[in-house]
Amino acid sequence: MNSGNLTRRGFLAASAGLAATGLKAARIVPQRQSQTLTAGEVIDRIKSHVGIPWRSQTVDNLIAGSAGTPVRGIATVIMATLDAVKRAGAAGLNMVVTHESTFFSHQDQIEPVSRDPVYLQKLDFLNRQGMAVFHFHDHWHGRQPDGIAVGMNRALGWEKYADPQNPKFFTLPETTLRGLAEEMAARLNIRTMRVVGSPEMRVSRVIASWGFASQMPGIPLLGRPDVDVLVLGETHEWELVEYCQDSIASGAKKGLILLGHMSSEQAGMAYCAEWLRSFVSEVPVEFVREEEPFWRPGEAG
Repeated sequence: MNSGNLTRRGFLAASAGLAATGLKAARIVPQRQSQTLTAGEVIDRIKSHVGIPWRSQTVDNLIAGSAGTPVRGIATVIMATLDAVKRAGAAGLNMVVTHESTFFSHQDQIEPVSRDPVYLQKLDFLNRQGMAVFHFHDHWHGRQPDGIAVGMNRALGWEKYADPQNPKFFTLPETTLRGLAEEMAARLNIRTMRVVGSPEMRVSRVIASWGFASQMPGIPLLGRPDVDVLVLGETHEWELVEYCQDSIASGAKKGLILLGHMSSEQAGMAYCAEWLRSFVSEVPVEFVREEEPFWRPGEAG
């Protein structure tokens, strides 16, 4: 079924699925356009509005579709999973702006998976639906202020606690490490957060590294004397987790909170939809939320 020409039955089916995306049925009604907006034109607008020079070496590229793909609607997502692009397509949104990769590696290298059935099914779906996918990672982080940081700070209610010189450093009302972790889990709807450190340790000074953090700069961040807790999405356990454990064993009062990669950046792509709407008015622009992929034994429904 062509999502740009929904039958009555198809429209009702698509509308029924909108609750999972947070979309409103009214937003998918076709809008009058004097000319067709293309994926290339949307990308050109992103480049002109992001506020930093476009890099010659970047993962921020058109991964599926072509610059000439007619755009009927835009979805922003944290990761262009097959489930996310299917829900975007069902809502009439055929351009996906994704923060993370589409084809299972940061650089979207397809050679290792070029004959894999999952890759082929995903590519076939995108092609059949006439969808364009744009990877928007480096420049969204490079924007001033970092687009992911803006969205995460809003979601957590931490804007007023951020250091004006460093929006990833916060002086929060004092609480326990347990209390901080529980509040973050509730605000971000996280099931599988992991925490290192004494649950009853008093904390207030928090630094965040949204997404992945390796040994560097993770160790210098956690090792700062003015930092109680480092918050991030994920890390190699033999690097930062081990360093935090050894810091605690040596007498330091430190905490490490691992949110999960998607949970630690997803709110930044909700903000991205808002940002895109400021210069794309011809078509709907919506954020499509993705659920945390992990579950714990005893909790799965």
